[in-house]
Amino acid sequence: MNSKDIIKYKLHFKNELNAFCSKLRKYVSTENGEWSVKGFIDIYKNIYTISADTKIVSKILEIHIFPLILQFAESNGYKVILAEKQNWYPDLTFIHKKNDEVKFALDIKTTFRRNHKTAGFTLGSHGSYFKDRDKDKNIQFPYSQYLGHYCLGVIYTRVDFDDDIEETKIYQVQELIETEDPIIKKIGQRKVTTVKNLKSITSVIKDFDFFVAEKWKIASDKQGSGNTANIGSVVDIEDLKNENGIFSKLNEKWFDEYWMNYGTATMIKNGTTIKITSLPDFLTFKGKSNLVKKILPKKKIKKEL
Repeated sequence: MNSKDIIKYKLHFKNELNAFCSKLRKYVSTENGEWSVKGFIDIYKNIYTISADTKIVSKILEIHIFPLILQFAESNGYKVILAEKQNWYPDLTFIHKKNDEVKFALDIKTTFRRNHKTAGFTLGSHGSYFKDRDKDKNIQFPYSQYLGHYCLGVIYTRVDFDDDIEETKIYQVQELIETEDPIIKKIGQRKVTTVKNLKSITSVIKDFDFFVAEKWKIASDKQGSGNTANIGSVVDIEDLKNENGIFSKLNEKWFDEYWMNYGTATMIKNGTTIKITSLPDFLTFKGKSNLVKKILPKKKIKKEL
């Protein structure tokens, strides 16, 4: 496929994703901004609220919006393939129905606001499939087969409860109860609270922001989690939403080359051999120190150099 066609498909896919994304907040929220998911229900019509644990919230959010993702794919002529295993990349693969060379990777990334201004994600591994781009280890299709790698970002605010138990209460809702339904006051040692309607139950999260970004445009030059080989994102929310990552004023080739060599390439710095784990060091190592000014504020450059 020639570069002109690749650009055309990428532009169309991104534009349609942005349009789709703009509808999601209304879909998942009540009129006051709370999550419309209140919990899960058993056959006795007891509502069990959910914890604000990020893993639980992330999975339920994915399930919540998945029917809309399928509609998006269908309306734009794509089929969707889910990752075969939990730790495989990406979450979703979009393949054009009329041209199977057109593949896009989409990861759904969810997180909560910190201090109302920051959030952050991990953006996938920089290990085997990222480096060996014609191999299919831990990835649905070889990395090189994807025309673009995108994130559907979901940022929300966690609701503060007085204690952890408050997050996981049990409710009976009057609008759901029929005449013959028993009134249950306790389940085991846990009290059942009766409320008038579902809206009376406080959601565990609220105030959603949805955005779409190419992975390389929101990447930082730091790992995202501990000792694992994950690429970290930038953490400023406005930078995430505006695709203003550390590589965004360079290009995707610099992102690829940096992360392929992260922690393995070495350089001499202040008379000592070090592993390269910052983009300014890498640009200097490549003889492109003139590009450092494009990626960091002056104070940060001085600190890095």
